[in-house]
Amino acid sequence: MRGSPWPAQRASPAGSFFFPQAAVCAPLKACRAHLGRPAHLLIHLKNLSESLVVCDVAEDLVEKLRKFRFRKETNNAAIIMKIDKDKQLVVLDEEHEGISPDELKDELPERQPRFIVYSYKYQHEDGRVSYPLCFIFSSPVGCKPEQQMMYAGSKNKLVQTAELTKVFEIRNTEDLTEEWLREKLGFFH
Repeated sequence: MRGSPWPAQRASPAGSFFFPQAAVCAPLKACRAHLGRPAHLLIHLKNLSESLVVCDVAEDLVEKLRKFRFRKETNNAAIIMKIDKDKQLVVLDEEHEGISPDELKDELPERQPRFIVYSYKYQHEDGRVSYPLCFIFSSPVGCKPEQQMMYAGSKNKLVQTAELTKVFEIRNTEDLTEEWLREKLGFFH
């Protein structure tokens, strides 16, 4: 195909096109005529990643998240989770009590993704105090692509399991600061 924006694209014997090392799902097969349009392909890939579930959530973690959701303590606290690649499960990595966002960022690996559920003591400008529960997906630049796919594909299932609505993502652990979190939470309060 001359002039294609996809240099790795090759014609199959049937005349359709495919991408080496890429899985093609039914929605993409139905739209082969549009594969030459990069924006169209990206929309399909985005839809695929949103519906992809790679790993289940460990049962003991589901229970821990349920208890964490209804905790009575008034300090900041975090549950940090990782994927056990061998078991294909989201599991507990670490728990922290009384941890600020700035301290939390120091607990995160710089080159590996992590999921965080964070209970934050939010002081409103009018003096009220609330304790929003936040889901933070840390996916630092420089992670292995297969790790990024496993985490990205498992994120939605974990968010649904934890029943969270305040969902944020960071691509650099240094971005996780009190100022960043307050700015994100400002949209909800």
